[in-house]
Amino acid sequence: MDLTTSPEPGNVADATELHRYAEALLVSLAADGTTPELPPGVTDVPGYWLAPAVETLVLILSGGDALEPLALASQLDERRTALFLCLALAVCGQGDRIHASWLGTAFGDLSEDHPVAPGQRALWLAAARGAYGPVGKIFVLRKLDAVDVPATDDRWLRAIVPGSPETSVPPSLEPFPELAKVAEIERSLQASVTLQRLRERCDAITSTRQPGEVTKVVRGTVWADDEPLAVLRTLVGQGGPDGPLSSLTGHLLQDLRPDADPHLAALALHVAAPAVRAAAEALVDVVREPPPDALDVPILGYAVRLRPEGPDQESMAAAEQRLVTECVPKRARPWPAYLLLVLAAAVFAWGFVVNPPLALGGLVIAAVGGHLLWRHRIQEHSDVRYVQSRAGKLGDLADKAVWALHEYARESEERASVAARDLSEITTLLRRGPRAA
Repeated sequence: MDLTTSPEPGNVADATELHRYAEALLVSLAADGTTPELPPGVTDVPGYWLAPAVETLVLILSGGDALEPLALASQLDERRTALFLCLALAVCGQGDRIHASWLGTAFGDLSEDHPVAPGQRALWLAAARGAYGPVGKIFVLRKLDAVDVPATDDRWLRAIVPGSPETSVPPSLEPFPELAKVAEIERSLQASVTLQRLRERCDAITSTRQPGEVTKVVRGTVWADDEPLAVLRTLVGQGGPDGPLSSLTGHLLQDLRPDADPHLAALALHVAAPAVRAAAEALVDVVREPPPDALDVPILGYAVRLRPEGPDQESMAAAEQRLVTECVPKRARPWPAYLLLVLAAAVFAWGFVVNPPLALGGLVIAAVGGHLLWRHRIQEHSDVRYVQSRAGKLGDLADKAVWALHEYARESEERASVAARDLSEITTLLRRGPRAA
């Protein structure tokens, strides 16, 4: 039930002054924790719970006897009265003066089947910030136990450490950064980084903070524009709640995001502890996975299968065959050189028989044809040397890549040790709970 929608009294005109005073009261409470003087007759609105509730609050803060107006307000609307008093006392830094029963009455029950009401969320926030002391925080934690957090639900991990982690190339693979993009290796590196981010986030959420944040009112720093004041304004007839209501799990997931209120994050982390611990253990299992026995790695643009004992010979042969096919250009036979040589022979023979000077021209033509043939042979030899050089480089890089994988395997043992320490620290932080926060 949403208690923030306050029913109007029978005679609206009778409540006008009451609403004005309640508005001034909230402003004063949020500013310096004081209460303006209660004008005579302001609370004379029969049948309207807000009138005796305001009188009760003023008497409590002034040290007077509030039993009679409290009994009347509770008789008219017990839950709204309890919510009003709990939030108003929290806003002015007097949350420790509430009665334990008021918190239970105002909060009601939480369930995954129903959205969280604005009043419940406001009490949730106030208790998380310590407005009601350790007892209030424990009370809210018990209410949040209504959430069933499956250990296999990865939404909690994505809320704490959103986005894909950016991984750096490990030292062992710096000569071959493309190896870090191999699916099995990249998955392990990402798991290691994610686990580190998860540990840092859990440490940040559960770190000890300065106590007494809400023991006194500080203008514009504690409650301004937060749920407690917004709900109080609605209760005294200054407006209604904005936006759609969220589910219990939706609020908890939102509270775990990096930009969330740290007090709410501490409570949400406590609730999500089973899923967070399971996610951390799953990440450690990924980091501990040994490198695969065989990897298909692109070297010089050709797929080569690498094994611990060395490059796979079959894949190397296939890569070398592709290298020859792609690197050696298809050159036509040197037909112009052959034709010039045949022509030179004919001219030389004809000149030798008929005109000796013409034989000299045949020798010139033969020299040109020979030069063309020589250039063709040079290009063929250059192609062969280039292919041999590329093939040699391919083999050399494949061997070095195998050694790099051996170094990566040794580094993996260290990463597994670091991951185990991260898991141990995360477990310790989760056991610490929200009390340190």
